[in-house]
Amino acid sequence: MSRADRLASRLAERELDLMLVTDLTNLRYVTGFTGSNGFAVVGRDLRRFVTDFRYVGQAEEQVEGFDRELGPQDFVTALAEGWPEGGLRLGFEDDHVSVRRHTRLREVIPDRVELVAAGGMVEGLREVKEAGEIEKIQAAAALADQVYGTLREQGLAGRTEQEVALAIELEMRRLGADRVSFPSIVASAERGAKPHAEPEDVAIPRDTLVTLDIGAVLDGYCSDCTRTWATGELPDDLAGAYDLVHRAQAAALAAVRPGPTGREVDAVARDMITAAGHGDHFGHGLGHGVGLDVHEAPRLARTAEAELVAGHVVTVEPGVYLPGRGGVRIEDLVVVTAAGHRVLSGTTKDLITVD
Repeated sequence: MSRADRLASRLAERELDLMLVTDLTNLRYVTGFTGSNGFAVVGRDLRRFVTDFRYVGQAEEQVEGFDRELGPQDFVTALAEGWPEGGLRLGFEDDHVSVRRHTRLREVIPDRVELVAAGGMVEGLREVKEAGEIEKIQAAAALADQVYGTLREQGLAGRTEQEVALAIELEMRRLGADRVSFPSIVASAERGAKPHAEPEDVAIPRDTLVTLDIGAVLDGYCSDCTRTWATGELPDDLAGAYDLVHRAQAAALAAVRPGPTGREVDAVARDMITAAGHGDHFGHGLGHGVGLDVHEAPRLARTAEAELVAGHVVTVEPGVYLPGRGGVRIEDLVVVTAAGHRVLSGTTKDLITVD
């Protein structure tokens, strides 16, 4: 069954006749189209894809199983016609459509077609990865591991955070990445206490910790991996924080399998960190889904009630952040399997020293 067929089979659950797919990531998932302008309408007996003049040839190569159309210059007016007869309920991606865009859709689409908020329809399909998707995510994870290997050889101490971040991203592109999946994080010393610190034009000192959070996009799919390295002998509080996060991450990984909710897996690491007196120093969720987007469903967090199932790809990334001192985060990319899980990240999590 194609992805479009799977989407069509779920329309009845939301009492819809058709689904309008406009978000470009979702459009790629449903149709295979990688261009920057297009939309699709999917129903039980309807497969309609529209793009503009720039992408007609690309659509011919990438989009199969749809009636392909060249849209007019005022692109959205293509939706003025081409509808089946009778009254229709058309789902739209309200989590991606602006108020202005919705108003324009309502002006163009015939009155007999009711626009119905239906955000999350495609994302729900994207949560469970196909075998081919897992292979692509694993390849992106392996590329990130290669970058870590190069970075370990080049060293950290004395280089600026910005210099290291640029080197990471250049190495990713040299190895064939489409792009980075997010701006690389290089946070040394006290800046490591900021979970999403931006690299600064400051030299990385010795005898401290450096948090490195990197990810590559390869063939459209993302990776995400964090390691925290030392640049020399550590003070006791930072060494203790590393040991705690290392143990909490291992325990949480062991809990990843079909059945538990995201909240339950999050609690495994969170309870250990809280019992050690650092509950206030772990303020984010344990993890998130990864795929065509680097942050997608499902989540591993205190509010995540959905159960893990085979085919989910998630991060497991507990952290401890000590204001004014530094931080530790250890993150693996993990696929949930029928038998448990498989870790896709290959870089060692033992505390290593990189001068």
